[in-house]
Amino acid sequence: MSENRLVYSTQTGRIQNKEQRKPSIVTDGVVRIRRETKGRKGKGMTTVTGLDLPEKELKDLCSQLKKLCGTGGALKSGIIEIQGDNRDKIKATLEQLGHNVKLAGG
Repeated sequence: MSENRLVYSTQTGRIQNKEQRKPSIVTDGVVRIRRETKGRKGKGMTTVTGLDLPEKELKDLCSQLKKLCGTGGALKSGIIEIQGDNRDKIKATLEQLGHNVKLAGG
């Protein structure tokens, strides 16, 4: 019993293995930009997925895109969310940075 199989402890809460903490995001090299309204009470949001960058660089890129669009946004689970429909501005910026970008969805 050298392997620690503890799943939950009342002192610390949920306990996970190191492999479970950071699931790697598998990308195909294409950055996809979508406009989504699902789960947002009809409000539009532009999401950017498929960026294979470290967490710090994703945060910096998110801040840069929010300033470019003049709106709010967030970085959640490796997905950049920008308020409003700003797909064209974001696409142009990401293409200038050298990413392969596609507009996805409607």
